[in-house]
Amino acid sequence: MKVTLDSPASAPQPLSPYYSQVARVEQADGSALLFVSGQIADGATLAEQSRGVFETLGALLAAHGATLADVINIRTYLTDIGGLEEYGAVRRRFLTGTPPTSMTFEVPRLFRPEALIEVEIVAAVPAGR
Repeated sequence: MKVTLDSPASAPQPLSPYYSQVARVEQADGSALLFVSGQIADGATLAEQSRGVFETLGALLAAHGATLADVINIRTYLTDIGGLEEYGAVRRRFLTGTPPTSMTFEVPRLFRPEALIEVEIVAAVPAGR
């Protein structure tokens, strides 16, 4: 097993130099698991921030030969669970296949006061990608 930690130059860079955005865990059969750090995005509304988050997640996955269709687990942190429907509408536009396993939490705040949402994912990348 080989583990690579990085913040791909082709994707939006992390807000701090003190963490890696992606942990790629290579499996013996050539497949890989990608563990992607929680992402936030700019925007005035939950929908705008949600779109930005999924665009960033897509770019991070693409840097590792994956797409949002490869997501097998998603964890979402909302500062107001009342926005679940608004977030869900955006999420369904980006995650169009079989839904991944999922957990959604309401939290009192995120590390940036303007952040309404943070999303972290795990993706399974088939061998050869």
